[in-house]
Amino acid sequence: MTLRVFLQVLASLAMLLATAWGGMALWYQLPMMAAGKSASIALWCILASALLITLWRLRPWIAICGYLSLFALLQVWWNSLEPSNHRVWTDDLMGMTHGRAEGSQVTLHNVRNFDWRSDEDYDPRWETRRYDLDQLTSVDLATSYWGMPAIAHVLVSFGFDDGQFVVFTVEIRKERGESYSEIGGFFKQFELSIVAADERDALRVRTNVRNEDVYLYRVNMPEEAMRALFLSYIQQTNQLQEEPRFYNTITANCTTIVFEMMRQIIRGLPLDYRLLLTGYLPGYVQDVGGLEQNLKLEELRQQGRITERARRAGNNMEFSRVIRDGVPGW
Repeated sequence: MTLRVFLQVLASLAMLLATAWGGMALWYQLPMMAAGKSASIALWCILASALLITLWRLRPWIAICGYLSLFALLQVWWNSLEPSNHRVWTDDLMGMTHGRAEGSQVTLHNVRNFDWRSDEDYDPRWETRRYDLDQLTSVDLATSYWGMPAIAHVLVSFGFDDGQFVVFTVEIRKERGESYSEIGGFFKQFELSIVAADERDALRVRTNVRNEDVYLYRVNMPEEAMRALFLSYIQQTNQLQEEPRFYNTITANCTTIVFEMMRQIIRGLPLDYRLLLTGYLPGYVQDVGGLEQNLKLEELRQQGRITERARRAGNNMEFSRVIRDGVPGW
């Protein structure tokens, strides 16, 4: 194979990948019906195919320059897409958590405390709650599974001496009628949301309504780190209120957002594949010393499974205490 042919092959592969990406971007972001999107994607593919043929049959530099110009136009449109806080959101993501810290006293606005009977039947409540960081005593990691063992939703719960618990969960901010799509998450389909919620909302809806399997792990953290993480959540929620951000399936999801915050607090945390395969995240946390070291991960997992306890507890006011019965560290 000559150098010219090798470069043409590389250019062809790059053009094919860029064309596929552009087609997906057009499908997920063009503000039109499916027929209009299909026609636009067909035109995009025809133009790209014509330039690909030119690459091999005519002068390659003409095809490359033409394709770069075409792709640049697509990028101008793509970069013009901006996230927004002003859409018709679903009820459970309508409120935006934000807060204020004054010394050790923290006020959180829009703490979600829904009473869920089903995903369509619930009593919505958005509350203002106050916490004393001097009474912050625990951090728990919750992982919620609904299918593959490699994929889980990750939540972080903070506990206080006065019996209060508050869960922070990173969510896609769905509009009415939208449903989650892993692929759409790569193409600016959703905004990012960080919601603070009561445990009887955020955990119970997953075990008792959505039939997910939930595990709770007590995290070993110094008091200073717990406090810093809590304040970091407040900073992130406030920032999202001022500057909306797109969710991304890989770079801005329920795990990577928390990891970004933790790296600012605990230096030297390594990157790891389990930050993407979130179902295996507890193993990563144990490896960096964040979980009980005297028990094997499988023991922590078995004893930390709260699914059945949560279902039995129902709407019990002692829900947080009941689900922790038997969890190592409690």
